Amino acid sequence: MTGRFEGKVVLVAGGTGALGRAVALAFLNESATVVVTWRRQDEFADLSAAAGERSSHLNGYQVDVTDPDATSQLIATILAVRDRIDVLVNAVGGYAGGTPLWQITPDVFDRMLALNLRSGYALCRAVVPVMLKQGSGSIVNIASRAAFDHAAGAAAYVASKAAAVAMIDSLAADLKGKGVRVNSIVPSIFDTEANRAAMPQAGFARWPRPDDIARVILFLSSDDARLIHGAAVPVYGDT
Repeated sequence: MTGRFEGKVVLVAGGTGALGRAVALAFLNESATVVVTWRRQDEFADLSAAAGERSSHLNGYQVDVTDPDATSQLIATILAVRDRIDVLVNAVGGYAGGTPLWQITPDVFDRMLALNLRSGYALCRAVVPVMLKQGSGSIVNIASRAAFDHAAGAAAYVASKAAAVAMIDSLAADLKGKGVRVNSIVPSIFDTEANRAAMPQAGFARWPRPDDIARVILFLSSDDARLIHGAAVPVYGDT
C-alpha cells in the first residue's frame, strides 16, 4: 500500500462492475477515500469484503447516474460528508451488438446512449462545478476502442462511445487552464468472466486485465499526470 491518494476523495461510478471494482480497490490500496455507485447490493457487499481493513474508507450508494437529478443529489450527499471530490472515474457502461443498424430497436439504441454517454454528461455536469470551486480535480471517463474501430453489428454501441470521447474532448477544452484535468481511457476488450464466456476461443492472455486498466487510471488521476489533459489513452494489450 502507498499513500499517493491519501486525503483524496474519489468517486467511482459503476464501482462494483468488473472494471469499476478493480479501480475502486486500486484507489483504496493507495489510501484514498472511495465512494462508489452500485446497482446490486450483493456486488457492493463483495467489494466491501475485498477491501478488507480499508472498507472503513469505502462508501456506496445505489444511484442511477444516467439521471441528472439523482446524480446531483449524490454529489450533494458526498459533499455533506466529505467536503470535496478530487477524482471522478466513470466506469458506467454497457454493450449491445450483433445486430445491423436497421434492426436495432429504439430502446436498445437509447440504452446505449444512456449508459455510455448520458452517464458521463450527468456526472461531469454535477462534479465539474465542485472541482472548479476547489481549483483542482481529475476526471477519467471510460470509453472504448470501438469509438475508433467501428465494427459491423454494433452501431449503437460505437456511436455512444465515439460521442463520449468527443464530449470529454470538448469538456477538456472548456476546462483548459482552470486546474481541472479531463481524460478518456480507451480500452480494448478486457479479461472478464463474461467476456471469456462470450468468446471462448479468444486469446485471453493477450487481453488487458481490469487491474492493468486501473493502474493507467490511477496514473491519469495522480499528480504524475499533471501535464496530461484532453487525452484519449489506448489500453489495448497485445490485440
